Amino acid sequence: MTAVRTRTRAGSPGASPTRFDLAGGALALLETSHDVPLVSIVIALRCGSAVDPPGKTGLARLAMRMLRRGCEGFSSEQIDFRIDVLGAEMAVDTSHSTVAVHAQLIARNLDAFVGLVATMLGTPTFPAEELERLKRESVAEIVEARDSDRAVAQKAMQRTLFEGHPYSLSSGGTVPSVQNITREDVVAFYERYVVQRNIVIGFAGDVTAAKAPAIGARLLAGLPEGEAAPDTVPEPTMRPGRRLLVVDKPERTQTQILVGTRGTAPHDEDHVPFVVSNSVFGGTFTSRLMKEIRSKRGWSYGASARAGVDRRRQSWVLWTFPAAEDAGPCLKLSIELMDAWVDGGVTPREIAFIQRFLVRSHAFDIDTATKRLHQGLDVECLSLPADYFSAWTEKVRAVTPESASTAVKSRLHTDDLLVVVVGTAAQVLEPLRSVVPRLSEVSVVPFDAE
Repeated sequence: MTAVRTRTRAGSPGASPTRFDLAGGALALLETSHDVPLVSIVIALRCGSAVDPPGKTGLARLAMRMLRRGCEGFSSEQIDFRIDVLGAEMAVDTSHSTVAVHAQLIARNLDAFVGLVATMLGTPTFPAEELERLKRESVAEIVEARDSDRAVAQKAMQRTLFEGHPYSLSSGGTVPSVQNITREDVVAFYERYVVQRNIVIGFAGDVTAAKAPAIGARLLAGLPEGEAAPDTVPEPTMRPGRRLLVVDKPERTQTQILVGTRGTAPHDEDHVPFVVSNSVFGGTFTSRLMKEIRSKRGWSYGASARAGVDRRRQSWVLWTFPAAEDAGPCLKLSIELMDAWVDGGVTPREIAFIQRFLVRSHAFDIDTATKRLHQGLDVECLSLPADYFSAWTEKVRAVTPESASTAVKSRLHTDDLLVVVVGTAAQVLEPLRSVVPRLSEVSVVPFDAE
């Protein structure tokens, strides 16, 4: 039998998705909206690329993408044709903590689409030739991403900041790791992790609470109950000291500058005060960073600071992208502003303004059933506090200038920083080296390093 736990009306302030405990051990979430005849479906695993075996990063993403490459009665081409005929879209999204299949379709085709996806989930064939084709596509995607200086900088930051930890590894893998993945690896991942107790299903849109449990049960009927993946990822650490890493990319007139350190974790008692304070510093168009770096000096079109959210403590990263000749002064000011923020905190006026902004803009985070569903999925798959989203505005209103300032000072250790710069090393290395106080290490790597 399917147990049903009710909640307040979908989409109302402070609400969370309706929850259904399915008989096989899976959890289903529902956000109903009949505004348009569309349905969104998410099939998420309670694990992601953090469980990839050593030397085979990218396996979780590859394995879930292979579900579309052949199943009982359908070839890859037939699956694609059927998805198109039903007016649906499907994609796979992967992070360190979860990997999920996302679909959107016309509501009148829901029954036929559920039948197709149930077959894909329950009877995949993992054709060897399709795996090789997908591996080549994945390698091409990795190589193509090197054209984006920002993507190169982000990968270098994560890889170096959390070196040796699962968070340092790219969810999409590297060229060698993807090439190392075998059909046996894909089958082993599927048999271990694509099981009912390791799955959270989400429905949003034109679906009723009366039908959702049966749809969820039908989608997973071909899967064994299995066991949920254990959460064995340790708390990440970073090397001490202030380090500079220049990612050398020839003939660049512009740079990408990231300044990173360990940030906050969702279960920290001062998590929300930290996020609120960070919004003052670098979270809006009128933040301190934007005023000083863009508005006053015109060094970078954008300037921001972001605290990542995951099961474990993620990175805090300050980002600018000045011209090569402005890289030194821009980095110097960025660090000075960061130090002043950590040491001096925020003012009552700044907190009052940002609280109004965050509370009012929260409406845009919950204005569709799909957005509300994804918040519920994040709570489950990232092990966030149960009221992380539903009580967000109340927690923001409760922040004081003192709690916001204290949170930043206790969480951000500015003596331990990693500065990553994508640019032409011959042009920017020396100017950058000279502007970082207490710099303990400098290194240069090519932009295609993995």
